[in-house]
Amino acid sequence: MDIMSSGLSSPQSTISNWKSRPLGNQKSIKRCCFDHLKARNFGDHQIPGLNFGVMRANRRQRNSFAPLKSVVDVGEVLETESSSTEGDRNSSFYDAIVIGSGVGGLVAATQLAVKGAKVLVLEKYVIPGGSSGFYQRDGFTFDVGSSVMFGFSDKGNLNLITQALAAVGCRMQVIPDPTTVHFHLPNDFSIQVHREYNEFISELVRKFPHEREGILKFYGVCWKIFNALNSLELKSLEEPIYLFGQFFKKPLECLTLAYYLPQNAGNIARNYIKDPELLSFIDAECFIVSTVNAMQTPIINASMVMCDRHFGGINYPVGGIGEIAKSLAKGLVDQGSEILYKANATSIIIEDGKAVGVKLSNGRQFYAKTIISNATRWDTFGKLLKKEDLPEEEKSFQKAYVKAPSFLSIHLGVKADVLPPDTDCHHFVLEDDWENLEKPYGSIFLSIPTVLDKSLAPEGNHILHIFTTSPIEDWEGLSRKDYEAKKELVAEKLINRLDKKLFPGLKSSIVFKEVGTPKTHRRYLARDSGTYGPMPRKTPKGLLAMPFNTTAISGLYCVGDSCFPGQGVIAVAFSGVMCAHRVAADIGLEKKNPVLDTALLRVLGWLRTLA
Repeated sequence: MDIMSSGLSSPQSTISNWKSRPLGNQKSIKRCCFDHLKARNFGDHQIPGLNFGVMRANRRQRNSFAPLKSVVDVGEVLETESSSTEGDRNSSFYDAIVIGSGVGGLVAATQLAVKGAKVLVLEKYVIPGGSSGFYQRDGFTFDVGSSVMFGFSDKGNLNLITQALAAVGCRMQVIPDPTTVHFHLPNDFSIQVHREYNEFISELVRKFPHEREGILKFYGVCWKIFNALNSLELKSLEEPIYLFGQFFKKPLECLTLAYYLPQNAGNIARNYIKDPELLSFIDAECFIVSTVNAMQTPIINASMVMCDRHFGGINYPVGGIGEIAKSLAKGLVDQGSEILYKANATSIIIEDGKAVGVKLSNGRQFYAKTIISNATRWDTFGKLLKKEDLPEEEKSFQKAYVKAPSFLSIHLGVKADVLPPDTDCHHFVLEDDWENLEKPYGSIFLSIPTVLDKSLAPEGNHILHIFTTSPIEDWEGLSRKDYEAKKELVAEKLINRLDKKLFPGLKSSIVFKEVGTPKTHRRYLARDSGTYGPMPRKTPKGLLAMPFNTTAISGLYCVGDSCFPGQGVIAVAFSGVMCAHRVAADIGLEKKNPVLDTALLRVLGWLRTLA
C-alpha cells in the first residue's frame, strides 16, 4: 500500500455513487412515522437535530405516541408497546439496551443486531444522532456538530462509519472534500491540509524548509501507527480470543501499537522537530482532534485522524451529517431491533450488583441482559447511577480526567456572494497569539458544508457553523435577559473576527442566526456541563488511563467519547465496535473464554493504574 496516495483520484469531481438501501427481510411490526415537525430555534429552545415546534404524545393511549412530524422521514420508527412499569420482564426483555443514540451507541446497537441480538435503543428526543444530528430552519439544514467526517471512505479497516452502515445494508452518497482544514494562524501563517498527502507535506516543508527531515519523521510515525491499526480487524481489546488471534496473525503491528499506546503526540514531535512555531502548529493539529495540545493528545488518536484524512479522505454525506444517524437507526429497525424516541432514561436498575434494566422519567421500565450507556461517564455514574455508589475504578478515572470544555455554537445563514468562489469547507482561526490556542473563545472552528452540498441552504445562500470552546461556568447564574445579551455579545465578537480575517462584509450578509451555549448542549444533548469528553488533568501516558467498555458493575458497559480511544467520530465508532464485540461474547453470540477474560481484564485494570 502506498501511504502517499489519497485514495480518490479526483476529490473535486462527482459524488461517489453510493445509495442508501434497506435490507429486504423486514419483520412485521407496528411503527410510527415522523414527517414534518415545525421548528423553533436551536439556541436553548430547540432540540439539536430537530426542527421542533409542538410535540404531543397521545395522552389517552399510555403505551403509544401521537403521529409526530419530523423534518425528514427518519424511516419507519418502531412504536414499542411492550414496556413494563412494575417489572414484567417477559414482555420486554432484550439482549441489550442502549441508552442514547449518538454515533457510538448506534454503532454498538447495529453491530449487535446483525449478530442476532435483540436490541432496544432509548433516545431522549424524536430523532437519532445526538451531537451528530441536524436541525432545519427557514430552508437551511444545519449540522449540530462538526462537519468533518473521518472513517467514511470506501477502503481500509478504519472506515468504521462505512462498515457500520454496510452491516445493516446501507450505503450513502458522499462528496469528497479536497481540503480537510485551512489553518489561519498567528504571524500570517496560513496552510491548507490537502487531501493529497504529498501536497500537504510539500506545503508544510516550503514553510519550514529547515525542518524537512523532522516533518517527514513525525508524520512518518503517524503513518506507522495508522498502518498498524489499518491492518487489523478492529474488535474489542477486552476480548482475549480476538486479541491473541490478532497478535499471532500480525505480531509486528500489535507490538507497534503496544509500544505507542502510552505515548503522546507532543513528545514524539519534539523528538524530531525544534522550531517553536512548527511545534505550535502540531499543537493546533492536535487541538482539532482532542481540544488539548499535542503534549496531552495520545499519539494513537492523532495518528488515526492525521492519516485517515489522506488515506480515505474526508467525505461529506449528501443531505448532511444527520443522514448517518438516520440511516443507522433505520438499519437497526430493519434488523428487527427497536429504537424508542422520547424515552428519557433517568436511572439504571441494579439488582444484586448487576445492571438489569433502565427506568424512564415516565416510570416505564425495560429489562435486558446487558445495559450500554452512550452517556458520558459523568452522566452514567452521577445521574443514571447514584454518586455514592461510584466504583473505585470510576473514582480513579475522575482523578485522572476532567470534563473537557463545551462549545459556544453559532449557526449562520449568509448570502452566498460574501464567500470567495474557492472557499474551503473547513477553517481553523487563531489570529494573534499562540498562547490563546486553548483559552476559551481563543480559537475558532468554522464549517461551511454548503461549499460541498449546496442543497443544505436555499439558493443564493451558504451555511456557516462557527464554534469555539466555552466553559459552562461562564453561563451560569445569569438572568434570562443577561444570558441572551451575553450570547449576542460573544457571537458578535466571533463574527467580527471572521469578518476581519476571512470574509469582509460577513456581518452584513447574515440572513439567519442561531446561538447555542454550553447550557444548550447540556440541556438537549444530555451532556454533563455540555462536555464533549474527558480531558487529562496532567500530561497523560497516552491512552493507558482511558477506560474501555466494561465497567466495575456486572452487565453495564459504556460507549462513546469518554471511553477508549476518546473523542471524535472515528474514535466513538471504534468504541461502538469494541463494545458490541465484548457484549456479544458475554451474551453468547461470540466465542468466550471466562478464564482468559478474567485474566485480561485484571491486566488492563493494572495497566490503567500505571497511568
